[in-house]
Amino acid sequence: MTSQQLSFEELSPKPKSRETILDNVKFLAKMHRKGLLGGEYMPEDSNPGLLAESKENYLYFTLPMALNYQRNSYKLWEAAKTAYSDKGTKDIFSPSEVIKMTSTELKEKLTKYKVALQPNKQTEIWQKISNTICDELDGDIRNLFVRCNYSIPDILEFVQKTKKKRFPYLSGAKICIYWLYVIEQYAAAKYSGREYLSIAPDTHVIQASVRLGVVKEEVVNKSSVREEVSAAWGSLLKGTGLLPIDIHTPLWLWSRSGFPQIQQFTNYD
Repeated sequence: MTSQQLSFEELSPKPKSRETILDNVKFLAKMHRKGLLGGEYMPEDSNPGLLAESKENYLYFTLPMALNYQRNSYKLWEAAKTAYSDKGTKDIFSPSEVIKMTSTELKEKLTKYKVALQPNKQTEIWQKISNTICDELDGDIRNLFVRCNYSIPDILEFVQKTKKKRFPYLSGAKICIYWLYVIEQYAAAKYSGREYLSIAPDTHVIQASVRLGVVKEEVVNKSSVREEVSAAWGSLLKGTGLLPIDIHTPLWLWSRSGFPQIQQFTNYD
């Protein structure tokens, strides 16, 4: 039996009940809404304030996301904003311009403000995704969403399966889900099938999941940790009306702020 088939009870530790964990999740969500977990300024708030629906805005929140692994997210987006504000490096956010650059030129622009921390590897990733956007989507990432009718299952099918090799790192289970969430939040995308947006299990979300009792602590050391955490949340929230992706930020902030005591409220409004 795979982690995708395991029930919540099999994946979660004892003795916390499903009801207790769900109550704590709802309390955390309310703490987030009340500003008790911080988060007044999120990493992606470092942006040039482009028109939400614009091609440029969609691209701004797409290309750096593929480099958002094993690094400080705040520093990544601060670097992206600085690079976008510099006329000499702004063109890295335009796939049609990127494909005209030599690898050396692109590498210099990506590393100038540390958008890329791994010069060769991350330059190649940026170049490859830019080529894909030009070849497959006429240089406009919005065409992906239009072609898929903003359907999450169809978008995931295209990026993670049909054209997986053409979207290095962006097609990854964690990054892809979080990218789509960010596009929804900052580019005002309106999706169908949001229930297919599983939680994006980064380090903070994994630690919060253990602390809540959603998964056992030993899961953290397994190679399948992200899949098991995602499966456990899907099982836990099934039938509750709560969607996994919507509780990502409260979990992330709770972990990042050192797990402050969960406050209980008489209602969840």
